[in-house]
Amino acid sequence: MEQQETAILIASIVLVVVVIVMISLFSIFQKRKNSLLLQQKEAEKKFEKAIAETQIEIREETLRNISWELHDNIGQLLTLAKIQVNIAQDDPEKLAEVTDTITKSLTELRSLSKLINPDAIKSLSLTEAITLEIERFNRMQFVNASVTSNQEIVKLDDKVEIIIFRIFQEFFTNTIKHSKATKLTVDIRYDQDKLVVKAEDDGIGFDNSSFNNVKQGIGLKNMQNRGKLIGANVELTSQKGKGTSITLLYKYKKEGLPPLDEEI
Repeated sequence: MEQQETAILIASIVLVVVVIVMISLFSIFQKRKNSLLLQQKEAEKKFEKAIAETQIEIREETLRNISWELHDNIGQLLTLAKIQVNIAQDDPEKLAEVTDTITKSLTELRSLSKLINPDAIKSLSLTEAITLEIERFNRMQFVNASVTSNQEIVKLDDKVEIIIFRIFQEFFTNTIKHSKATKLTVDIRYDQDKLVVKAEDDGIGFDNSSFNNVKQGIGLKNMQNRGKLIGANVELTSQKGKGTSITLLYKYKKEGLPPLDEEI
């Protein structure tokens, strides 16, 4: 009888211990799940904030571009047309030149309208948006620029395209303002499993070691951090007297953020 009571007592104790362990494990699991969900929400908020900031930066850069083009390109064309009109008053044969100049001005305005219209910008693919930038550089004669690409076999998420476009817009701006380059080339390649975009200029370049202590380092870090937001790898290389290049590699993946253990 005592052995039976002892066995029942031991079984009860074991059962209680098992229940306590199960409750503890469930509690730990629930806490970890809640913690992961909280991290996911924070990552999503950070991602959305970064997207919003990037969109603002693109708009600001676009407005600066419009201002430059209105002043330096279209403004000069209209000034030239005014001068030609005055000349044509004494020499009617010059009216053809006036017509050509005004026609060119209208063409430039149509190109500029693509930048002004937000709906048009949203509807552009990554390749089209970058090509639009390259065409503007050539119109403004900032640099001899060209872009090559293959067919877009994958439709990227709009937010991914925004981030990639801003990375290269920042590189282009640095090329125009600081590199003293005469040539800029961009290549956009869609493979079966990844997108590779490379831009290269023939500017003055700089020592790669300067990444660690001057503005070039800050600029590279900004580009790399933007890349991390979408899980892309960004590499920037430069050499004094031999120009600067940037290569972005983005592996296609399902919609969503990078894994939570990835630094953002």
